[in-house]
Amino acid sequence: MKEENQKGRWVNYQSIILIFLLLIGAGIIALLQSRNSSRHLAAKPRFEKGVPAPNFTLPDLNGKMVSLADYKGQVVLLNIWATWCAPCVAEMPSMEKLHQALKDEKFVILAVSIDESGADAVLPFMKKHRLSFPALTDAAGTIKNLYQTTGVPESFIIDKDGRIVEKVIGPRDWAADGAIRYFQKLIRSN
Repeated sequence: MKEENQKGRWVNYQSIILIFLLLIGAGIIALLQSRNSSRHLAAKPRFEKGVPAPNFTLPDLNGKMVSLADYKGQVVLLNIWATWCAPCVAEMPSMEKLHQALKDEKFVILAVSIDESGADAVLPFMKKHRLSFPALTDAAGTIKNLYQTTGVPESFIIDKDGRIVEKVIGPRDWAADGAIRYFQKLIRSN
């Protein structure tokens, strides 16, 4: 009986030691992963005013590849959004009004959808809401990593020299008088 108690205690000690070692191992793995991700983020440029906007190339709704670099010399409103995002849907009519107000200027809206089904989701959405500004698709989500977004919608205002002027988190009324004047001033600068 005494021998069984000693074997039982030994099994309990072994179990406790095994659990302890597993916890230490999991902690080490978590620490290494967090160090890798923070090192990876540290290598990316911070999005402050004046930082060059990272270039990207994505398909439009017809499958034509479009690059941000194609619009150098124009002011760009880069909007990252999704059809399933209610705040994104709410700001789209004001983006269309902004597009219409400035379509003859050196200005373009690039609306990059992160919908996983790409043009299959975006094309009917654009038609339904009568949106005529350029829409690009990024089903792989590369733009989210490139621009370090935390959600949708997020927008970046890029000047004619390809530098980020503003980062806007959340929806905006892009057609408000102040917004249109802001873009007009940016277009006329330099």
